[in-house]
Amino acid sequence: MLRRLAVASFALTAACAGQQKTGGDAAAQGPTSTEERVRITNQPPFDLVACFPREAKMPAQTSQGVVLGALLTVRPQVQECLVDPKNRGPAPTTKLQVKTTVTDAATTHAVTGENLTPEGTACIQKLLDTQVQPALLAKGAAPVEATIPFEQTVSGLNSVTFGINEGSDFTGAVRLGLPTWCDCYANFKAGVPPTLTAKVKLVKAQQTPSEVTFEPSGSTEGDQVAACLQQKMMALPAKLTSDELGFAYRFVHFNSGAPETAAASLTPELRFLQMDLVRTQRAADAAMADGARAAAAQAFAEVVERYQKTKNYKLFDELESKCNALVAADGRIVETLQARQQTEQAALTIAQEMKTKDAEGWTDAEAATQKNFDETVKEIAEAQKLAAQDKAACPKKSYK
Repeated sequence: MLRRLAVASFALTAACAGQQKTGGDAAAQGPTSTEERVRITNQPPFDLVACFPREAKMPAQTSQGVVLGALLTVRPQVQECLVDPKNRGPAPTTKLQVKTTVTDAATTHAVTGENLTPEGTACIQKLLDTQVQPALLAKGAAPVEATIPFEQTVSGLNSVTFGINEGSDFTGAVRLGLPTWCDCYANFKAGVPPTLTAKVKLVKAQQTPSEVTFEPSGSTEGDQVAACLQQKMMALPAKLTSDELGFAYRFVHFNSGAPETAAASLTPELRFLQMDLVRTQRAADAAMADGARAAAAQAFAEVVERYQKTKNYKLFDELESKCNALVAADGRIVETLQARQQTEQAALTIAQEMKTKDAEGWTDAEAATQKNFDETVKEIAEAQKLAAQDKAACPKKSYK
């Protein structure tokens, strides 16, 4: 669906285009075709989770599922690392994998892959070391390992590429600046800012923009973000060899950590994409909940085995507490699946609405979203059934 976000392209005036150098000098300066001169790119959407990381609920007991869920939680930040061209090699596709190992002493992450520069590895390594720290294991427990792949193919919708033209070099600098301009988004830690459009004017005689003006956002909070971004943009270096260049920058914002209702100001297409990002976080939560249940089930099974061997009634309290922990883990699974159902319902409502306006463009999306919703409903029923079975199996004291 990201293909629906068209890369902003703006035609220069004939006078401005006529001032571009031609011949050998122009070739030495870079792209010379009309399309390359007028196409302003490097405006990929920005996920505010890069500024305000989502605090995932790490279970007290670590298992492979818990680690996989924790790694999935930081997927948007891994993708943000790959926006910067210095973090990628020359190939269009970057593939990497993260192997996380948890022991009773430490959690370590090994980052390997193709087309990843040392700077890119360092960016992802820092992210993992600070944000993926599951509970350490009990003394002497066997290590827990989990591996997850990440992949990105360069496009104007997910990365910055310098050297296309001078206007795109400036917009690329703006996009790379966003993760460091988090103060502009302080009021949207749990929200999604409106889409903003800035008109930019560069002139040859100035080393910073001549003008940056924002269109009204429709809200006070949005205008405050625009005012802050305007100051940041005005301070950025700008280089121009022609006399003057005017273009627009469209700030498309998402927030993986925001609730479903936070995207009300976005267009339906963008709200659908926002739901897709939230869906990833819901899947991460469900994976961690499932992993926590696996650990709780194993702990209960171990006590049951000891009791069956010894028939020691003194184990009753431990049996009861371990079974109660298992039931609580069951409840957490149901809770995460119900949250995912809410996200799927929100996405389905959007897809159904858009299908009535554009059947050709939205039929497949509506069908896929309906399938996701139906599967989630089925998973909830199965999880509730399992929770009831576990609760019924818990030992009960009898005073007869």
